[in-house]
Amino acid sequence: MLPQEFLNRMKESLGEEYPLFLASYEKEEAKALRRNPLKTEKEEFEEKMPFTLRAVSWTPMGYYYPLEEQPGQHPFHQAGAYYIQEPSAMAVAEYLQVKPGERILDLCAAPGGKSTQIGGYLQGEGLLVCNEPHPARAKILSENVERMGVANALVTNEMPDKLARIFPEYFDKILVDAPCSGEGMFRKNEEARQEWSLENVQLCARRQAEILDEAAKMLRPGGRLVYSTCTFAREENEDSIASFLKRNGDFQFLEDKRLWPHKIEGEGHYIAVLEKKGSLQEDYRPLPANGLAKILTLKECREFVQFGQEFIRDFADREWRLYLFGDQLYHLPVDMPSLKGLKVLRPGLHLGTLKKNRFEPSHALALAFLPADFNFTWNLSVDSREVRDYLAGQTFLAEGEKGWYLITVDGYGLGWGKLAGGIMKNHYPKGLRR
Repeated sequence: MLPQEFLNRMKESLGEEYPLFLASYEKEEAKALRRNPLKTEKEEFEEKMPFTLRAVSWTPMGYYYPLEEQPGQHPFHQAGAYYIQEPSAMAVAEYLQVKPGERILDLCAAPGGKSTQIGGYLQGEGLLVCNEPHPARAKILSENVERMGVANALVTNEMPDKLARIFPEYFDKILVDAPCSGEGMFRKNEEARQEWSLENVQLCARRQAEILDEAAKMLRPGGRLVYSTCTFAREENEDSIASFLKRNGDFQFLEDKRLWPHKIEGEGHYIAVLEKKGSLQEDYRPLPANGLAKILTLKECREFVQFGQEFIRDFADREWRLYLFGDQLYHLPVDMPSLKGLKVLRPGLHLGTLKKNRFEPSHALALAFLPADFNFTWNLSVDSREVRDYLAGQTFLAEGEKGWYLITVDGYGLGWGKLAGGIMKNHYPKGLRR
């Protein structure tokens, strides 16, 4: 049941289009997934996927799939070959016009759809800061960043004002996918319908103003800010942007876009693109207020070096920026900010755990590197009993050199196995097992 005050407002604003808008709520929601370019090329992806796919027109990565198919239960999903995402939501990151090597902030990032889309376009170059103020949602964000193999991401759990003090005019581009009244999700989300009120629309607009003002402080001159909501309320969309521009004279409006469920195959969204006035020299690279993270040398991590020389191809030719948090070893993005004073869930790529006289690789490493990056791999067929058993945590018989193997499913990395005595021991994380 749609709120009556919402219907009254939409009827007044849409006029003769209102019957079409109302009829869209009788249609089934569109389901879509987004290819992960960090792991698979378009041709390979379309050939391997066992689903009935149709292209989403506003992103080269997106595909619709039928409601009866369940790609979320497929091993390719566990391998991070794709991300299941509402199709309209895929449009937002396209407006950032991401280029490899840039510094990008996704300020309200959970559950991670837009962050992982940005990460795919960065191609492992530059820095992506994914922030989520809510702790439980930040954990989900971090898990999705890991599954999709985004190695150059810093995942934080902070309020925007705290980040603004650390990153003044630091980012090339910022995405603010703002918390909103969720009107655009009424068709698929009953909770959003039940929580809606005109008062909540106003509350959301005030919160969005605060978030936008903090985001403005972190964008460099000439940088791009994309603001989005999944609501139809003008107070949270056009009015919110107009008010922001009055408060921030150093910004200019470039364009905005509304996605309507009666006009497209997707839910409702609003997207606005702003630019901070000014320009920079090409080599402009400000430091964060808390400095840079301290990088370890390979000599300080001999257990990792021993592992790498044995199991990682071209180990000596790679550039390693190592950071130790307790006994957990990470590979940091270039110019990684210091983590001092920040609530951090994931500082770059988690490589693994330094244990006494040995190194145990992380699940994140298995998902971030390609099979060609490892000396030993063991491929399982996607239709086999073995892959289902592996995802359930079971061991299997195998012959070969002893040591760590990347277990793959039709060429996509799934996790680790360790071969000894003809048995491949299962190192798939217990919390992910089926």
